[in-house]
Amino acid sequence: MPRRLGAIAAVAFGVGLAVLDGTIANVALPTIARELEISPADSIWIVNAYQLAIMVTLLTFSALGDIAGYRRVYTGGLALFTLASVGCTLAGSFRMLVLARAVQGIGAAAVTSVNTTLIRTIYPRRHLGRGMGLNATVVAVASVAGPTLAAGILAAAPWPWLFAINIPIGLAALALGRRFLPDNPVRSAVRRFRWRDGAMNALTFGLLMASVEGYSHGLDPRLVGAGLAVLLVAGFFFIRSQLRMEYPLLPFDLLRIPIFSVSVLTSVCSYFAQMLAVTALPFCLQHDLGHSEVQTGLLMTAWPAVVTVVAPLAGLLAERLHAGALGGTGLLLMSCGLCSLAFLPADPATADIVWRLALCGGGFALFQSPNNSILIASAPPARSGSASGMLATARLVGQTTGAAAMALLFHTAGNPTRTAFLLAGALAFAGAAVSAARLGLPLPEGVGGRTDRR
Repeated sequence: MPRRLGAIAAVAFGVGLAVLDGTIANVALPTIARELEISPADSIWIVNAYQLAIMVTLLTFSALGDIAGYRRVYTGGLALFTLASVGCTLAGSFRMLVLARAVQGIGAAAVTSVNTTLIRTIYPRRHLGRGMGLNATVVAVASVAGPTLAAGILAAAPWPWLFAINIPIGLAALALGRRFLPDNPVRSAVRRFRWRDGAMNALTFGLLMASVEGYSHGLDPRLVGAGLAVLLVAGFFFIRSQLRMEYPLLPFDLLRIPIFSVSVLTSVCSYFAQMLAVTALPFCLQHDLGHSEVQTGLLMTAWPAVVTVVAPLAGLLAERLHAGALGGTGLLLMSCGLCSLAFLPADPATADIVWRLALCGGGFALFQSPNNSILIASAPPARSGSASGMLATARLVGQTTGAAAMALLFHTAGNPTRTAFLLAGALAFAGAAVSAARLGLPLPEGVGGRTDRR
């Protein structure tokens, strides 16, 4: 148990940092733009460089974890992330900061690509649900702590300290990981990593993300069309080569497992709905309802605050009840909460807003832990890294598409925030319907009441 606690702490610190840095710089973008003498539009690259680097390297690191070892990939990613944080802290120009953020994103990709796989190796199979619940709690706390922590740091120190705080935490996580994280229980002795596949994967997902972002932000249609054309060609040859491989980088072999593919699709729907709603909320609360930035931040904490309470409980329930039913119920509750946000009264009381956000957060937490448990446990042990990478990829695809859809609604919808909440509610309902399809499928052992003695 002491060794397990050290390993859990190593994973929690690393994943918390990776998620935290996805949002911590957002609040400081106007300040950074002013001090580095760049335009507000250019400052967005400080965020996009991080996200894009994660997207294009995530599956590569998950495959390397299956081959070289999850512990090695995780600790290597932590070391790179911490070193890049030093670069961000010392960056004296916009180009250096963007470059350091991109390297930081590569380190974060290595960390997040295998974190759920490490949970699978740390916890006994019968307790996998509670491990996933703890991981969901860490992600929820880190996601809400970013803007709040950034505001506190900027009140007392210049913006480089946003990245400097990563250094001691990263070093502590690295020390814990090197001492306590287990080696791969199963490692493929016959697989070899093909760097050409890694390059094709980066090109395909990079073009996909760039095309979605470009279209939603009104980029010249000719450039978007050219990017889509290259994407179709590169994607065709990449997918064709992956379908012929025994151990593909893009895990089509795992997608042939019905319950795995259904869980991936459910994840995409849920994270699309979550990001669409979370992006719309500040505009609804500030522009439509007249709340201040501080009031908006406090109100929005109701969502992740409920997640921190419900996610561990959902993990425990997933060990005893059917995880597909729990996930479907959670997304149904989330759908109700999202639709109720679309019909807020003209001058709502604080309680009117909070209970709707709490319903969204509780429903999402009830879904997240059981769904992640099914997805990870349904993959063969030797393919755990690829399963973890696919889970993270589904999250990023859903979140990227949700943010882009919100940008598009600002250009096309008469009431963009209400439309966003209704669309998010529909997507959560669709996810609940997809999740219900798992009721007729066999569950992996250790999930939904199925246990063994390990």
